[in-house]
Amino acid sequence: MLAYFVFAVHDAGIKWLVADIPVWQILFFRSATILVVCLAIGRRALLERAAASSLKRPLAFRGVIMVTAWLCYYSAARSLPLAQLLCLYFAAPLMVTVMARQILKEHVTRTRWVCVMIGFIGVLLASDPFGVRASFSTLLVLVAAALWGYGIILMRQIARMEPTLLQMLSTNTVFLIATGIACLLHWQPVTTPQLVLLIGVGLVGGLAQFLVFEAARMIPASVMATLEYSALPWAFLLGYLIWFDVPVMAVFLGAALIIVAGAVLFRAERQS
Repeated sequence: MLAYFVFAVHDAGIKWLVADIPVWQILFFRSATILVVCLAIGRRALLERAAASSLKRPLAFRGVIMVTAWLCYYSAARSLPLAQLLCLYFAAPLMVTVMARQILKEHVTRTRWVCVMIGFIGVLLASDPFGVRASFSTLLVLVAAALWGYGIILMRQIARMEPTLLQMLSTNTVFLIATGIACLLHWQPVTTPQLVLLIGVGLVGGLAQFLVFEAARMIPASVMATLEYSALPWAFLLGYLIWFDVPVMAVFLGAALIIVAGAVLFRAERQS
C-alpha cells in the first residue's frame, strides 16, 4: 500500500512535468537517477550478480514491456485528469488476477475475486465510462494497463529467483537505453527547477519500484492487484491540491468501493 501511495506522488510529479518536457526525456532522467542509486548501494557485487544471472533475457524482456507501458501511460497523461487517468489504468488489477491464476497457477480465493471485482466496479463508477470519450489517450491508457498487468506477472516470476536491486538495475537499464535513443532524436533543454524536479521524481520513482518489487517477493500477485486500487484516493487528493480537479459524486462513490475492497482483502489476508 505504501508503494502505491509513493507511485501516486510519482505520477503527479510526472504529470506536472509532461506538460513541458517530452515523456521519454522525463523517463530518461528518472532511469538515470535510479541507476545511480542502485549502483551506489549494490556496487561491484550487484554488477557481478547481473553478469552471472541466468535470467538476463526475462529481465530484459520485462524491461521492454514496462518501458512500452510507461510511454503509453505518460503520453496519455498530457490530456487526461490524474484521477481519470488512474481509473482507466485500473483495469490492470483485474487482468493481473486472471493472469495470476492462468500463468502463475496461484490459488485465487473467492475473497480475492470478490474484492477485485468490487474494486473494478468502483473504478467503473469513478471513471464514468459512459462519459469518457473514446480517444487515442484512452486507448493508450488501456494498452498500458494490459502491459502493466503482464509486467506484474513477470515481476512475480523473477522475484522468486533474483533480488530487488538486480530487477531495478535491469529494468532501468532498458529504460535508459530506449529513452536515450529517443532523446538523441529530440532533446529539449531543461531549466534548473525542472532538473531538480526530474531528479526528485527519479528518487521517488526508485523508492516506489523498490517497495513494489519487495512486495512481489512476499505476497501473491492477486493480492497486489487489489491493493493497487488504494492509489486512487491519493490521486483524487493530489489532483485537487495541484490542478484543482474536483471529482464528481460518482468518483467518490467509486473510491469508497475501492477502499472497501482493499479493507476486506486486508482483513481476510491477515486472518488466513
